[in-house]
Order: sequence, then structure tokens, then C-alpha cells
Amino acid sequence: MEKMKKIARGLDVFCRVIFWFVLVFGVLLVVLDIALLVLGPDLLALSNIDGKLTLGRNVSIQLPAGALEQINGVNLGNWLVLEKWMKPGIFAASGEADEIWLHRSTESAELEALLTRHRDTYITEADFRNIAAHGCNLVRIPVPYFIFGDVSGHPGCIEYLDRAFDWAERTGLKILIDLHTVPGSQNGFDNGGLTGVVRWHHSPRAVAYALNVLACLARRYRDRAALFGIEVLNEPIDWLTYATSSSSRQAKDSFEARRSGPIPMVFLKRFYRESYRRLRPILAENQVIVFHDGFRLGRWRDWFVREGMRGVMLDTHIYLVMAEPFPLFRMIPDRWLMGWYRLFVRWNERRIRRAARYTPVIVGEWCVANNLVNRMIAKHSGDGGRSEENAMHSTSIRGSIYREVAAMQRKAWSASAGQIYWSYQLRGNHDFLPTIDPQSDTSCLDPWDFTHVWHAGWMV
Repeated sequence: MEKMKKIARGLDVFCRVIFWFVLVFGVLLVVLDIALLVLGPDLLALSNIDGKLTLGRNVSIQLPAGALEQINGVNLGNWLVLEKWMKPGIFAASGEADEIWLHRSTESAELEALLTRHRDTYITEADFRNIAAHGCNLVRIPVPYFIFGDVSGHPGCIEYLDRAFDWAERTGLKILIDLHTVPGSQNGFDNGGLTGVVRWHHSPRAVAYALNVLACLARRYRDRAALFGIEVLNEPIDWLTYATSSSSRQAKDSFEARRSGPIPMVFLKRFYRESYRRLRPILAENQVIVFHDGFRLGRWRDWFVREGMRGVMLDTHIYLVMAEPFPLFRMIPDRWLMGWYRLFVRWNERRIRRAARYTPVIVGEWCVANNLVNRMIAKHSGDGGRSEENAMHSTSIRGSIYREVAAMQRKAWSASAGQIYWSYQLRGNHDFLPTIDPQSDTSCLDPWDFTHVWHAGWMV
């Protein structure tokens, strides 16, 4: 009993420390925001003149050719790289949590048929025409490391990327190829292919394999007019994200997950340096090499400039819902939460502007999803807005909040070289099923589905 009391006291102290840390951090953000509002215009002024980014303090860098037009794009998530939360139906028979285990546990002929059916129907040329018709100029296409079909047990999909280039060139869209997964995973998320495992950086063989895939992609598409560029690695995880992510503790095979851990900055820089060395001689000068910030946007500063890298961009991913799990957000009253969203968005805008003093930045993933919608609907309709009498009111609440959140983010992200929504569709085909919890309100996925966002009028 005494031992239980000690554990309880320890947990209480820990929670109090976390609370005060988050509270102090929030206050510092407020102070920082005020300071930036006062000082920002002079320190962070940006202008684009003759392809050059002119900055405060007499610093200027050359923008990559092909990046002069503001990017307005959308991700084609869950097409060539599967994510269970986006389309649970494809995982229903296996019961697996991620794509690698889906492949491992499904008989080869059945797997081939399953993936072919999905890939043939999930994205088609009609979708490319629809994307272009809505004013987008780029699609970011996540691809797996086994795209060329040279990894046993994992059917490749290079022919689908070939089709995408044909469709893009007929519709006037550009393509950013995004290496979304690597052997052993770089983040332990389901979008990294293997939940709970982050061992890629410990294997020189796996690193070499990823570099070879990048070089092969560059050689295959360098002469295609639709190629905007190649992103060398999606979301390599940092220590804070690794420590706070529930995915980090969800490996199916604990032996496979041994030595898992965050990607060190030293290693990431080494990999980025080698990626650039391989890709730059292959790609044309107007084709961009994109590097994800590794959830460390503020740490890159002038590193790419000092390395002498040309035609590069830095990608950052910003989601309101990713900040909300912190205790401070859960304690904020509903009437104040929109103000905190504005503060969070403005803070990230300032971070983008500071980073862009040295290297052009894109917001490669974002969406309008937020928990204020769920809180307000639960407050005003006890059933979550699912009953017929509450459906209209719930729709009104969703529309009002999503439009405001969309507008503030679109405005903020205009400080970057472009923005790419996640993702084009979740509900876009007849196989759509609810999220992992079948009892949950399927409307929670609506803000992630750009097709639904368009149809609902949540974004101009």
C-alpha cells in the first residue's frame, strides 16, 4: 500500500512539473509573439525580385528555378503508401496496423489483387483533372521504398507513378515525389510503413538502399516536364516527437524494434548531404531537392547555404491537432481556444519566416482538423450531432470553425514558398470506412479529406 502511495505521489509531482512547464512555455510564446509583432516587420521582411529572396540584414539567396510560383498543392496520401486510419477497410481481413505487416501476413496472390484493386481506383486521371480544376498546381506523391518491386514480399508500384506523370503533363500539374518510407522506418508511424520501429539509421545497408532508390527515381523522371522535385525523406523523427508519440511503443515485434530511437541531427545532416550529392548532378537546375525539417525547423538556419546546396527547399508539417494533446490545450476554455489557434499559427508563421531567411520553406502537410469542433458539438448536442434534429446545427458549427481555421492558416502559410494539403481524399471512393474506432463519428475525418473540404465550402 505504501508503495502505491509513493507511486501516486510521484505521478502527481510529474504531472505538476509538466503542467508548469507547458504553462511557462505558453507564456513565453505569448511574449515571443508580441515581440515578433513589434520587431518582425523590420527583421523578417521578405521580397521576391528577379528570382532572389531579399532578406533583412542585407542577406539574399537564389530561389530554385521552378519555385518562383507559389505552390498550391495537395498530397495524394494513401495511394501508393497505405495508412490504416485513412482506409481501414483494406486492412480489415488481416487486422494489421501498418502496410509492412499487411504485406507480411497476406498471401502473395491475394496481396497483389488487393493492392492492384486499390491502386487502380483510389487515384485516377479524373482526380488529376479535378485537382487542376480547383486551382492547384502541384501534387505531392508519397512513395514507398519498395516502389521498384525489388523487395521480396512487397509488390512495387512504379507503373502508377509513371501514369501520374502522364496525367500531370496532360493537366498542367507538377509532381513532388516524396520518399515516404525507408527500410526499418524513420519515424515509427504507420505512414513510415512499420509502426513502433525506428531502426533505419542504424543500418548502413538500409541507408544505402534509400539513397539508391532516390537516385533511380531521379534518373527515371529527370526528363519529365511535370517533375517539380524530389523530397528525400518524409518526417524523420526527433527526440521530443519520439518521446511523446504513442506509436513509439506499439511495435508488433519487440525484437524488431530493439535499438529504435529518434534520428540524431548529426546523422540527418549526413544523410541530407549525401542525398544532395547523389541527386544534384542527375536533376536539372530547375528541379528542386526538398528536405523535411525533421520536426526541427528552427535548427537548420544557414546550414544548406554553408553546404553550398543549390535548388533546395525545406519542408515543414504543421497540424493544429498535433499540438492539442499537450495538457495546456486541454485546460483552455472553449471560448479561448480559437485565440490559441491564432497564436500557434502566427508563431509557426514567424518560424517559417526566420527559416526562409536562408532556405525557401514549404508547408508540405497541413489541414483544418481541430478539436474545438468536437468540443463545441459535444457541448451543444450531447449525441455529437448525429441525430437528425442536431445534424443541421452540427453542420453549421463545423462550417464556421473550419472556415475560420482554414483562412488563418492559408494566410499564414502564404509566408512560405507554398502549401500542400493533407490529403486529397479519404472518402472519395466507395470503399471508405470509418476510422479505426467503428463507434466514432466519421465526420472527424472530413477535415482531412480535401475533396470533402471543397464540397463543404470550408476553404475558398
